[in-house]
Amino acid sequence: MKKRKFSSLELGLIVLLIIMFAVAITFIVLFAVDGAWSSGDTGPNEGRKRRHTSTSIALISLFAQQKCEARQCCWQPLNEKNAPWCFFSSEHGYSVVTLTKPTDYGKLKRKPSASLFGGDIQELAFHAEMQTGNRLRFKIYDAHKQRFEVPHEHIRSVASNPSRPISDTLEITREPFALTVRRPDNKKILFDTRLTPLVFADQYLQLSSMLPSDYIYGLGEHVHQNYRHSTNWRTWPIFTRDSFPNGGMHNMYGHYPFFLCMDETDMSSGRAFGVLLLNSNAMEVTLQPAPAVTYRTIGGILDFYILFGETPEQVVQEFLELTGKPVIPPYWSLGFQLSRWNYGSLSEVKKVVERNRAIGIPYEIQYTDIDYMEDKKDFTYDKTKFSELPQFADYLHEKGQKYILILDPAIATSKRQGNAPYEAYDRGTERNAWVTTSDGKTPLLGEVWPGETVFPDYTSQDCIDWWSDEYERLYREIKHDALWIDMNEVSNFKKGSIEGCKDNNLNYPPYTPKILDEVMYSKTLCMDAKQAWGNHYDVHSLYAYSMVLATEKALQRVFGQNRTLMLTRSSFPGVGKYAGHWLGDNAANWNDIKWAIPGMLEFSLFGIPYIGADICGFFDDSSEELCRRWMQVGAFYPFSRNHNAEKYRDQDPAFYGADSTLVRSSKHYLNIRYTLLPYLYTLFYKAHTTGETVVRPIMHEFYHDSTAMVADRQFLWGKYLLITPVLDQVSKLQHSHNHMELSPHRKTKVRLDMPADKLGLHIRGGAILPTQRPNVTTTYSRRNPMGLIVALDDNDQALGELFWDDGDSRRMSAFAVLLLLLLLFCFCICKCFARVLFLHGLSLTLGESYLVEWETESNEYERFNCHPEDDADESKCKARGCEWKVRDEILNVSVPWCFYPKDHGYTIGGIRQTSTGMTVEIIQNVKYRSSGRPKSPDINLLRAEIVYHSSDMFQFKIWDPSTDRYEVPVPLTVPSAPEPDEDKRLYKVIVTDKPFGIQVIRKSTGTKIWDSAVPGFTFSDMFIQVSTRLSSEFVYGFGETEHTTYRHDLNYHTWGMFSKDQPPGYKMNCYGVHPFYMGLENTADAHGVLLLNSNAMDVTFQPTPALTYRTLGGILDFYMVLGPTPEMVVQEYTALIGRPVLPAYWSLGFQLCRYGYKDDTEIKNLYEDMKAAGIPYDVQYADIDYMVRQMDFTLDKEFQGLPAFVDKIRSEGMRFIFMLDPAISGNETNYLTFERGKAQDVFIKWPKGLSDDIVWGKVWPDYPNVTVNTSLDWDTEVELYRAYTAFPDFFRQRTADWWQNEMREYYEKTLKFDGIWIDMNEPASFVHGTVGGAGNCLGNRDLEFPPYMPPLESKHMGLSHKTLCMNSEQILSDGTPVRHFDVHSLYGWSHSKPTYDAVLSITGKRGIVVTRSTYPSSGKWVGHWLGDNYSGWDQLYKSIIGMMEFSLFGISYTGADICGFFQEAEYEMCLRWMQLGAFYPYSRNHNGKGTRRQDPVAWDDKFAEASRDVLNIRYTLLPYLYTLMYEAHTEGTTVVRPLLHEFVDDRATWDIHRQFLWGPALMISPALDEVSRSVDAYVPNARWYDYYTSEDIGVRGKMINMPTPLEHINLHIRGGYILPWQKPENSTFYSRKNPFGLLVALDDDGAAQGSLFWDDGEGIGFKDVQLYVGKPPQLLFFCNLQSEKAHSYLLPLNRFLGRFLRKDTAEYAFLCGRHVCLGQSSERKRERERERGRGRERMNNEKCREEE
Repeated sequence: MKKRKFSSLELGLIVLLIIMFAVAITFIVLFAVDGAWSSGDTGPNEGRKRRHTSTSIALISLFAQQKCEARQCCWQPLNEKNAPWCFFSSEHGYSVVTLTKPTDYGKLKRKPSASLFGGDIQELAFHAEMQTGNRLRFKIYDAHKQRFEVPHEHIRSVASNPSRPISDTLEITREPFALTVRRPDNKKILFDTRLTPLVFADQYLQLSSMLPSDYIYGLGEHVHQNYRHSTNWRTWPIFTRDSFPNGGMHNMYGHYPFFLCMDETDMSSGRAFGVLLLNSNAMEVTLQPAPAVTYRTIGGILDFYILFGETPEQVVQEFLELTGKPVIPPYWSLGFQLSRWNYGSLSEVKKVVERNRAIGIPYEIQYTDIDYMEDKKDFTYDKTKFSELPQFADYLHEKGQKYILILDPAIATSKRQGNAPYEAYDRGTERNAWVTTSDGKTPLLGEVWPGETVFPDYTSQDCIDWWSDEYERLYREIKHDALWIDMNEVSNFKKGSIEGCKDNNLNYPPYTPKILDEVMYSKTLCMDAKQAWGNHYDVHSLYAYSMVLATEKALQRVFGQNRTLMLTRSSFPGVGKYAGHWLGDNAANWNDIKWAIPGMLEFSLFGIPYIGADICGFFDDSSEELCRRWMQVGAFYPFSRNHNAEKYRDQDPAFYGADSTLVRSSKHYLNIRYTLLPYLYTLFYKAHTTGETVVRPIMHEFYHDSTAMVADRQFLWGKYLLITPVLDQVSKLQHSHNHMELSPHRKTKVRLDMPADKLGLHIRGGAILPTQRPNVTTTYSRRNPMGLIVALDDNDQALGELFWDDGDSRRMSAFAVLLLLLLLFCFCICKCFARVLFLHGLSLTLGESYLVEWETESNEYERFNCHPEDDADESKCKARGCEWKVRDEILNVSVPWCFYPKDHGYTIGGIRQTSTGMTVEIIQNVKYRSSGRPKSPDINLLRAEIVYHSSDMFQFKIWDPSTDRYEVPVPLTVPSAPEPDEDKRLYKVIVTDKPFGIQVIRKSTGTKIWDSAVPGFTFSDMFIQVSTRLSSEFVYGFGETEHTTYRHDLNYHTWGMFSKDQPPGYKMNCYGVHPFYMGLENTADAHGVLLLNSNAMDVTFQPTPALTYRTLGGILDFYMVLGPTPEMVVQEYTALIGRPVLPAYWSLGFQLCRYGYKDDTEIKNLYEDMKAAGIPYDVQYADIDYMVRQMDFTLDKEFQGLPAFVDKIRSEGMRFIFMLDPAISGNETNYLTFERGKAQDVFIKWPKGLSDDIVWGKVWPDYPNVTVNTSLDWDTEVELYRAYTAFPDFFRQRTADWWQNEMREYYEKTLKFDGIWIDMNEPASFVHGTVGGAGNCLGNRDLEFPPYMPPLESKHMGLSHKTLCMNSEQILSDGTPVRHFDVHSLYGWSHSKPTYDAVLSITGKRGIVVTRSTYPSSGKWVGHWLGDNYSGWDQLYKSIIGMMEFSLFGISYTGADICGFFQEAEYEMCLRWMQLGAFYPYSRNHNGKGTRRQDPVAWDDKFAEASRDVLNIRYTLLPYLYTLMYEAHTEGTTVVRPLLHEFVDDRATWDIHRQFLWGPALMISPALDEVSRSVDAYVPNARWYDYYTSEDIGVRGKMINMPTPLEHINLHIRGGYILPWQKPENSTFYSRKNPFGLLVALDDDGAAQGSLFWDDGEGIGFKDVQLYVGKPPQLLFFCNLQSEKAHSYLLPLNRFLGRFLRKDTAEYAFLCGRHVCLGQSSERKRERERERGRGRERMNNEKCREEE
């Protein structure tokens, strides 16, 4: 039979079918998880179908495209499993029909669109009002039909007369309807629903809003493993449910649709707001990365409250003002409590009581659980096992203890034992007290502990009366002190009822939120059950709330005017007004002890301060260690109860033995608790009266600290007591502090020594805590004397408060005593003694205030030098109006004998203040004579201006308003508008008088970080001086000069700053000027200060601690950045001056240079030798040898082969850089560079009134036709052979154009280059001032020899030593003439940008420019080397200090001449320097003329091999280094990083300068001393892996000795980081083609993360890889593993990157699964894996990549 042929149409359909099938299978495989639908952004100016994954709001679960489009939604598949594919179009939503002002009452009409679940409500009403100044309410409801609304007993309904207009707060968008909520004062958008349409159907309501930050807290009740929410598409169901807190995302006991959100991600203001949706129906809330929130509820109305707070704490207060402030519990309820489910009998309960009494542990309350009842029936007791229960309370009261029993809501229907009637049930039936089935008549039957049960309807008045009657009967029979109510979610062991539930829209709604079991009636009642308030569908989550209200009435009836306690498991907003809560049926494990803290913090947020978890865990047996640690932290739960379940072993403290560590530890901390109960009770009073929190997140007090925003393993009692528990098994902790010692740590993580019996307790400075001597119960402790603990703040002040009453009465006789203690110490006393005072046995009168004060006299360190010149004597001193005092007992000979009187300086003449700063007129105090420098007359009237530029940066500037004075022309980047909101600013600025001064206070700590209210402020024409006290002795920065330590020695050291051709030397001013320092405060906060002044200056430190600036001109123009971390200081500083340049990738390779190459053959041979040795090497240099007689833009005859050689090596992937000096020879004929420059008038000249000639100097260029006799002395050689040189004025645009043209012509016609090295640009001259010497300088001689001469190198030679005359004239870009006197130190800065622009323009690529002279902001364009150093061992460690300082100055690309420039290098020193230099960002071996070669192939094979090995490590890690450079360029982070930047909490790191970091993750600890074969290195407090062995070194927080053989440098990888790497090659040209890898080093939690920036390595502006998101690609890596070793994975990321670059995203998460975790397998398994070789590892990583 002939085969049938398919038609072309059939074939096409078959192919299409196959394709569709393949696509469908692919989608199923890749996205077989819950996806999400979303709405698009439907703002007024947005496209109709625009959607981004980060801002798409989830709608429901994944549907096919057809279902999506059937709903008139948009469909767009994405490679992002969590981002929705189906999202709303603008066809959905409502339109505003009418809107009435000012109350914003309106009508909304639904737009024609497909229905999601049916029952859409076509017309809605909208009503909004400002109920208070800080509370907005808006309500959306059915315009025609009453729907269920929460009948809250405290929250009032919408009023007809709003308290204030809302036009500044609420904005309505009419089409489609949306609302925008703004903070009234600054118009900050807080809640914005324009992103997505409103959905309002009968059983499906949805509203989404964008949020201003992802710092979101609240929503409950769930187990949130962290206090701060993740916004990574997390959906939290809210619907009360009897569910264990096991760490899942399911709904639990309470119903809290309330969250708090910070206004800003950067916490600049500390402001926050809260959002409450008053709706009790089942719902879910989704948080997503935008950040945004989506509410979906299945009933009721949308009734929102937006609460505005200045702080997080105020948001809680506003929330409690709305829902009801918390009850103040009786004093005794703050004692320790014991309970368990099923003691078995009362005799067993008494055994527990007696054994805990016997050990003398504070112990207040004993509970009985349902086992006391007869068959678990409410209002009964077991008359066999608990026969003496009616007398049990008296038994406890005899010893001052209390008794609490439990009641559940469910009431048994069965009879009592002996077939006796169960009267409580019978009486309830008579009163119709039960929840009924859907018929409204038949009681709904379920099953709970006693068997078949009915459920009281506490929303019915009949039920409330019945409940109160039954409780009163119970109390008469069994005396007790308080009540515990449980199982009130409401819990039912049957699904709905014993008969099931009907099939209707209440039990099976069209949409069910993601609640536990995803069945509405699971573990509870049928949703169509009837209650007085409505269907159980609507009021289910209000069951406990109604029970609490009913129980409160019952308690009032029983206890009358005496306070009691109610404890409830299920809750709703407002429950805290009457009851406390515990966190439910937890388990005895280390997770639950951790998660209890976020739980407590959340209930503090929800208004239930009386909160705690079951200590030692409810389920499971608790280990001794776990229970011991839990007893420690539980001693600081507001509700402190040890409780566990039946069938598990006892866990009361005495069970572990009277002499056990657990008992000793528990007694210790419970005694502390009882000692501090007056403080805790006062906190509850404040909560009750003002809504303040008791247990408080750290973020509520330190809301400007980003670390505090996520801290949830610690908590506070109020403002002042910090509790830091041990929450992990067998913790290894270090850095202990003595009892009541002032902690040196602030704003940082520290390791505390907390052995088995200890937890961390810290009192905040500024606190007065009331205390009372403890006893075993509060009955006895309240009889004891009271005391105070006083802890001083930085201002030596403390404040406290005590509330005290009888502790029992409902009608509190409120006595509050305010305690203020002000202690004034001198610096020495505060430093030498603890700042904590104990006062005992006080007899204080309630209502009175108390003040204690004493002083000590000041010391000599407060003196400020009035005569800094060398020749001080008494007559000269007093001639300046200063004091002269010589005292034999002065121990420090550097203390000045001549010092300013206390009121010397200026006074205030007037102040004008605005919200953004102030202007102050200041007048010299004429009481004293002039500054004593007649040639520099004082200026009597000055003006000071303070500008609050931003929350973390401000400027203060002092100048002469009557005369134009020179100001630095360096442009800085400041915000376009200052910060007017004082609450957002991290600082407070105070102006003082007599003498005038400026004080700057860090608001978060009270630390004064600047205080110039000291004598000595002088402002004269050529001498300006200002002094300030410092916040601590930890000061870093100021340059450029050689420092022997990174931290400054404050023992009267003076450092001069004036750019100079001066090789590094002690106290010698060198090439650059950086008047910037970072101060590290004793709190571990950091700040930075820039004096924008370019005149010659000096700074003097003294031990006060204090700092004095002296400068010779200009004005005082200070900028201060507030950090508060060291790394943030650099980020903020570089944001001001400019981010560091991103160098070309190849410039991170190793580089070779030498001054003294005799010809191009020597360079060629070096290149070949390096290749043969296989030593990585990317850049070859030529120093001035290549020039004709050292003249720019010429080529010497000995280097005629250089251009061809350069072309050759560039074709092989190498790069070439040569040097250019600024000085241009003027003694030539036909030297076009000079001729063109002269014609274009680019050279520095004299002022026109003096001469029109060039200011001539002499540098390297020789006269033509001479032979230099190098045997002559230097000055003679310069005079005879050096040509006249002219200096280009690079301030002028014409000069920049000329310079670029000269470079371009040389590049195109003579010699190619990839980067440029500019030198001698201080500017250096070999004659002083001008040809003929300083005596030939024209004009004012005082400019060359000013009235005050800073301590500069060769200061006796004047300012023009080795440079130009100070009266030389330069012209700024705007045409303003300036003196070289003022701008001398800017010459290198002005030279940098024209050179950088020329390199980019000429080569078309990024390249690199390296300069010698720098000034703040130079780093935007150039790198820097540390100058002409010497070959000496000390230069190794000093180079680390230099690099760290230039990291601080914003110049990341820095390094020293490896092996030294001057002098002969010694073998071992050079090898150690090669090892160190392999980790300089700028890694170049360079030496000077007349010394032997010192490149790696100039020694021996061993040297070459060691160099190759260490450079291979560098090249391996270049992807990491390049990423660090990118982050520095974009974010301002440091590359070479001091250890203190990462471990500022560890004071040991504050003085480390012989080690450093690459970024946060690679620690370099080099050998820096001769013949050293080991290194004493500090290991900071983190997990560290040896780079070579990948082993965890097992040491942290201590100094260790590291073996360091000659061929070895110590490298360690920090746990928690992933470092990208590439297989190294001889140059980056080849290494960049190799596969990538990841070096994964796990932290203590088994996690690691890292990032990779990648581009073509030399493009300008990333144009070749610019992506849709507007930034270059950066890969983010995350790994969660468990291993004791670091692992390196080789990944085909090159292929991945190629694919990645074509995607519309710039971030990609690489998740490492367990299958790549070799460290998790057993040793035998690892051994087998090793035998199989590396192929398996690659396979595993390939699998990981493909699967993820």
